[in-house]
Amino acid sequence: MSRKLFTVGPVNVEPEVLQAMTKPMITHRSKEYKALHGAIIEKMKKALNTDQDIFMVGGSASIFLEGAIRNGVQSKSLGITNGSFGLRSIEIGELNGKVVDKIQVPWGTAMKPEHIAGKVGKDVEMVHWVSNESSTGVFSNSTALATEVRSQNPDALVMVDAVTSAFAMDLKLKELQPDALIFGTQKALALPPGLAMVVVSEKMMDKSKTVSNKGFYTDFVKLKKQNDENYALTTPPVSLMYALDFQLDRILKEGMATRYARHQEMAELVRNWAKKNLYGIFPEEGYQSNTIGVLNRGKLDFDKFHSALKTKGYEISNGYGEVKENTFRIGHMGDITSIRVKELLSVMDETLEEMQ
Repeated sequence: MSRKLFTVGPVNVEPEVLQAMTKPMITHRSKEYKALHGAIIEKMKKALNTDQDIFMVGGSASIFLEGAIRNGVQSKSLGITNGSFGLRSIEIGELNGKVVDKIQVPWGTAMKPEHIAGKVGKDVEMVHWVSNESSTGVFSNSTALATEVRSQNPDALVMVDAVTSAFAMDLKLKELQPDALIFGTQKALALPPGLAMVVVSEKMMDKSKTVSNKGFYTDFVKLKKQNDENYALTTPPVSLMYALDFQLDRILKEGMATRYARHQEMAELVRNWAKKNLYGIFPEEGYQSNTIGVLNRGKLDFDKFHSALKTKGYEISNGYGEVKENTFRIGHMGDITSIRVKELLSVMDETLEEMQ
């Protein structure tokens, strides 16, 4: 049974976007591919308002979390975390043999400059965090964090996991100037999973040239050499790239300011519903995600509630990590609209009434 997805990801993909994937296959060394690759990069830079390099490889965004650490850290990094996915980047660093200092911020609380005051030593090569923590629904100010990092150690690189924020919340890349900002297709871009992207700085590229044991697949130096010619290092998911190109046209037509405002409106609908019908939302006031509503479930039998929603053709997401048993999540990103969110909330009202 097909359901209307209001999940954290993969998210709903519109039929016309899926249809764009059915174009005839081309080889990744052809002139046609070169035109496709170049168009995607150009449109992505325009949408994100950046002139930094953007690389693409087949895989989930985690491949570039690992790639950024392998390219930007020879020995030591600092990981700030306020949820499960901040912990993932720390784990990735450690599994790649790096020393990772950790700063644990309470779950549900935003990461702020004061949390890292005096913590970015001269031996820290990179500081990494999640801009929009999927497990808690907390959106932290990455520009403020990056400014604090650079005030303490101008040589430290800044890596931002933007998996559930890019293309839905304005990250102000001109101000942030990330050294590595990572996202994928299956979240706010509203595409099937399978393609990862990273925005990289010249500073990151300079560091990559000096780091050993970077591997092959996400070696930024190798990727840039091919990317500068609008080619891929290895065989990419061409069909998915057709859909990405199509989707970027739709995104640019909507306009980024309008897109960001739409996500804000959807988030406010969910927040207001949670305050009225349940126990409010989990994240700290003023630092709430516009793509993921993390709701306090209180005494709600979520499994029963969710099963009922599924029978009516709607799917949301369970809680995650340390707050799994106390929360549940509603994804409202990509091509979802306020009208659809209102429809979901109406069905949720109906379901709660039936459960009384």
